[in-house]
Amino acid sequence: MSRSASQSQHIRKPAAISEKGLVASQNRIASEIGASVLRRGGNAVDAAIATSFALGVVEPWMSGIGGGGYMIVRRAGDAGAQVVDFGMRAPAGLRTEDYPVTDGKAGDLFPWPLVKDDANAIGARSVAIPGQVAGMGAAHRAFGTLPWAELVGPAVAEAEAGLVVDWYAQLILSGAAKGLARFPASRATYFDADGFPMASAWTALDQTRCDQRALAASLATIANKGADAFYEGPLSEQIIRDLQAEGGRHSLEDFRQYRARIVPAAEYGYKGHKVFGTPDMTAGPTLARVLHLLGEWQPVGPKPTAEDFATFDRAIRQANRERLEMMGDPATEAAPSCTTHFNVVDEDGMMVSVTQTLLSIFGSRMILPESGILMNNGIMWFDPEPGKPNSIGPGKRCLANMCPTLLERSDGARFGLGAAGGRKIMPAVAQLTSFLLDYGMDADEAIHEPRIDVSLAEKTIADSAMPADLLARLQRLVPEITFAPRTVYPYSFACPSLVGRSGKTNSGATEVMAHWADTVTADT
Repeated sequence: MSRSASQSQHIRKPAAISEKGLVASQNRIASEIGASVLRRGGNAVDAAIATSFALGVVEPWMSGIGGGGYMIVRRAGDAGAQVVDFGMRAPAGLRTEDYPVTDGKAGDLFPWPLVKDDANAIGARSVAIPGQVAGMGAAHRAFGTLPWAELVGPAVAEAEAGLVVDWYAQLILSGAAKGLARFPASRATYFDADGFPMASAWTALDQTRCDQRALAASLATIANKGADAFYEGPLSEQIIRDLQAEGGRHSLEDFRQYRARIVPAAEYGYKGHKVFGTPDMTAGPTLARVLHLLGEWQPVGPKPTAEDFATFDRAIRQANRERLEMMGDPATEAAPSCTTHFNVVDEDGMMVSVTQTLLSIFGSRMILPESGILMNNGIMWFDPEPGKPNSIGPGKRCLANMCPTLLERSDGARFGLGAAGGRKIMPAVAQLTSFLLDYGMDADEAIHEPRIDVSLAEKTIADSAMPADLLARLQRLVPEITFAPRTVYPYSFACPSLVGRSGKTNSGATEVMAHWADTVTADT
């Protein structure tokens, strides 16, 4: 934390309340687009599809049609829930010799050994086969009610208008400028005529915009011809041409064979409550293990104590160690916030929770010249060293940290939640789950409650907004601890959002310090 930062300001972002449904996402424009779908009679999945595509335009560095993710859906009258798995996978033609290990450690999301030329993190050879479009298509076929083109259309319009560069967008662009500068189409989109990252206008009477018209054309193709147009036909041929021109091993067959899956959600009990999570290849199983370890523990008061946070710390660390041993996903460094999460609940009580990503911020940093699509760097999820449980290999599914989750409390209240932030995601979701189920908090109370982050192997970070006596006690219980505030940038903690439903009343809340994040209701 900068010593220059104010230590006296207190910021709150009250939860929104509605009986008409609402959308809580990391961008106000995307939330408005989703809520407008609810107003037109669409259900929660319709709104989620529109929000998903919109986020790829208005918050392009976090997710988009060049990425992938997971959606969990529970209809109002259903006992169980369904997961739409649109995770990414390695191309079948991937060659492990393209990723030679060199001295040092990579400085991005994971502590893998450094790969020559950052081939697994930047550029065409870092790109996994995207699943976002297929996932939304599968969700629409299974659960949607409104026409597909109406749901993708708002994202087309936003891309045609271009991304407005305010101070926050300028901050993000400047921080990623070195990687973006390597690729001509990325420079053309995000840099000005003098070769500098786009800057926000100095007055309220002017606007700076990034040109996203090529992306708009690709989205229009998807809107008019359906989700399959991304995987077969002229658009997929454009994508493959651009990737191969930059050394990618991708093929049209990789795209043709990609399928999103709809599978039953993992369901388990927790102290008389119900939890619905994502299955394998996500942080869902690790969350389940944390809650199992907390099964015999009971809070002693209405708010978490230092002893409670120490219990969270131990349970999360044990679950992460087991994940490392079983799934090969070391946790020695924390990841920057490079994902997006949103939740939707409609008037009838259908609830959706979605996490989607490009993996790193700006993914591969490479915008494809013909299609205008910013591509993921999903190959970074794999360990470049051979012989490990998660070693890089052709056709393999990517192991992700995403953790969208649905809850049903014993009193009948339901919640949808998740977070962005790499390895910070699961610790945040675990604590929010406890806040909601063990302490009986509502959405507003839970989102404002201070948390700890347990994503680092040897260090715990506690929110410095906790009471001084709690912090002092926590420091004695968890010696390897440091304190940091929740700030706009950088994030010391995950960026969560959640929705709730009690009776016919819906609520939604987003991360207090996320400048763009907001909940929008379907009320007219």
